Amino acid sequence: MRKRGLVLFDLDSTLIEEETLDELAKLAGVEEEVKRITRDAMEGRINFEESLKRRVSLLKGLAVEDVMKVVSRLKLTKGARETVEELKNRGYVVGVISGGFNIVTDRVKRDLGLDYAYSNELVVRDGKLTGEVRGRVMSPSAKGDILEEIAGREKIDLKDTIVVGDGANDIGMFRRAGFRIAFCAKEVLKREADVVIERRDLREILKYIK
Repeated sequence: MRKRGLVLFDLDSTLIEEETLDELAKLAGVEEEVKRITRDAMEGRINFEESLKRRVSLLKGLAVEDVMKVVSRLKLTKGARETVEELKNRGYVVGVISGGFNIVTDRVKRDLGLDYAYSNELVVRDGKLTGEVRGRVMSPSAKGDILEEIAGREKIDLKDTIVVGDGANDIGMFRRAGFRIAFCAKEVLKREADVVIERRDLREILKYIK
């Protein structure tokens, strides 16, 4: 089948219902502090990399076993499975780029049959989180850089790329993609979008993708 284009999704609050970090924060008893930093980051008030490091540092000492239990309870957004299946039927390459963590994106990639998954990694020592994070999706330009990298690898023109996201850390890929969909998004991202969807069902995006 001819590659029609590339569709890249954000993960937290886009492909899945929850914000992974907020759920881990509940486990660590630092929910309010982490939510406040998350909100500031998604609305563009503080740098994403700084906010990510600050939030992850609050998770230091969590047992990996407990973290994986939380991850297993995360839910796909309504319509995610059907939407990815339909996009692939239409000939699209489909992936996820997340400022979150590979313990979630790896599972989602497998469950949905995605072609690509990029994210960060929580550092573990002796079965516990160290409070550190490493990975490619931390700088403001990271998601845009990865979009271009995948498009180049797949020989897809940037005008044939579509991105779906909800927060400020998606701006990098929004500004380079051919078509931009803000899904139940923060105001800062809506301003960058071609289409704004407020109904929490990913099948809504199919109306705007040929």
